[in-house]
Amino acid sequence: MLSGRRLNILEPSPLDIEIDDIAHGLSRLARWNGQTSGRYAFSVAQHSILVEQILHINSSKLSNRWRLACLLHDAPEYVISDMITPLKSALGPRYQNIEENLQQVIHIRFGLPPLLPDIINKSIKKADKMAAWIEATQIAGFKPGEANKIFQKPKGTPNDIIIVPHSPKRAKEAFMRRFVLLGGKKNNAKNFVLS
Repeated sequence: MLSGRRLNILEPSPLDIEIDDIAHGLSRLARWNGQTSGRYAFSVAQHSILVEQILHINSSKLSNRWRLACLLHDAPEYVISDMITPLKSALGPRYQNIEENLQQVIHIRFGLPPLLPDIINKSIKKADKMAAWIEATQIAGFKPGEANKIFQKPKGTPNDIIIVPHSPKRAKEAFMRRFVLLGGKKNNAKNFVLS
């Protein structure tokens, strides 16, 4: 990693996770394989912020802890990249296990439970689907009718969100601000306990 950490993706440790590495990687990783309009690609960092904002709109009383978990919902992609769902399925359980293990150690690193409560997972997935529909229709070239056939616009998807892709630098800064605002702590070994 850019921080100097060495991360074994097959046997990850919370000790090797740094938020700066996550923010840096996600800010340079393009959603939709970069096939979006605008001067810059829409990064996974910006997508993560969008999903967290939608979660907050949908469930404004959720604690910052769960909003932080939402912000980190795609954090494993900083090392394994952003893959479309059909490809993930084709790669099978080995890929899914790697992704899940990374997610769990990321959660531990930042003081979250390794496995989130089912209701939180469902809320994050719903917000993620809403974000995908918004992205599809605003920056990925899908007409709303076409997007509805493929993505089935989730009920309650906000209509007033405008997406503007930013530079990687600006996306990283925004991700880090959001992380800190939601109670995330940088480089603090007291955040987690290894069992």
